[in-house]
Amino acid sequence: MTPTQRKKRVVAHSVDPDVSQHVIETHRMLARWLAQILGLEFAGDYDPQVHGQDELYLLPTQTIVGPDAARQLRIAGPDDLWGGYVEHDFIATKAITHGLLNKNAVAPPGWAPLFSKRVRNVVLDGLSVFSLNDARPAAAHLLYSGPIRMKPIHACAGRGQQVIESLEHFDEVLAQPDVARQFNTGVVLEQDLQQVVTHSAGQSFIAGHVLSYCGQQYLTEDSCGEKVYGGSELLVVQGGYPQLLALQLPQEVRLAVQQAQVFDAAADEAYPRFFASRRNYDIAQGLDAEGRQRSGVLEQSWRMGGASSAEVAALQAFVNDPGIRAIRVCAMETYVDQPLPADAIEVYSGPAENGDFLLKYVTVKSYDG
Repeated sequence: MTPTQRKKRVVAHSVDPDVSQHVIETHRMLARWLAQILGLEFAGDYDPQVHGQDELYLLPTQTIVGPDAARQLRIAGPDDLWGGYVEHDFIATKAITHGLLNKNAVAPPGWAPLFSKRVRNVVLDGLSVFSLNDARPAAAHLLYSGPIRMKPIHACAGRGQQVIESLEHFDEVLAQPDVARQFNTGVVLEQDLQQVVTHSAGQSFIAGHVLSYCGQQYLTEDSCGEKVYGGSELLVVQGGYPQLLALQLPQEVRLAVQQAQVFDAAADEAYPRFFASRRNYDIAQGLDAEGRQRSGVLEQSWRMGGASSAEVAALQAFVNDPGIRAIRVCAMETYVDQPLPADAIEVYSGPAENGDFLLKYVTVKSYDG
């Protein structure tokens, strides 16, 4: 750790004023935990009046968007935060995963067609839509090969998605209230898979430490019965992707990691002002409408997310024992009020966004590979 990094104070920052309280408290806990691991002071929630010109290491709830926000927060590069920075809001969303219907389709300012060209072979069939007028032609183009999934670009944890079975079904969706605003903000239309397994792959760069990982996501039911993110099990190594791929990984996991690498490199190339110290990617593998196996990156997370507690727990293990080659960590979320499992580290316990209770915890296991 450099002398400059040693002087920094770790702060949590809730970028979105409407973010749920459990998200704020989770990030605050992880910021405090990370400060302890790095031997730095935890300085609470970011407040420009309090922190003044302090040297800060920021843990934001969302990707930082735009040069004005970066200047205000004094973020110049990936060493200043655990998260990411983009010039335009859409770059941090699902929207960049797919291209547009055609050259005449509406695109947001800053759109880089190069990205979708680079990732075409590592994503599922899909289109990004930024205009209600483009919505039906885009759906008609994709529905020929089977059902599609409609995903608002700012939705997270699997919420707000709909499966569209036919063009008639899509017309019913278009007749719903507020749908124009949704499409004008941005919607991804993407082929729907069956028997899906969602993998995670990514890297974190924290104060000179490089962690690379792969793993699998799990779904659970929230208090309303909706299927949402329920946790991640990760295999984490010290070092880069070469160290991760040197392990004996199942072929489907190896493919997921390689697809994430292509997606990650494309972001650096197509959006050169982008930077991130947390680079997490979700990769779906399942069967398409004709029963063929498909695998593709769904989206990126250049911010703290559901698996962040697992990454912090892995960092803690590597700092405690630098000789560890790899470790298994699980970040779990449940909406059932239950005792904390033995040997688990509580991340959050309290009210949920869409229910009465939410428990988040992390467990650590040795790697036996």
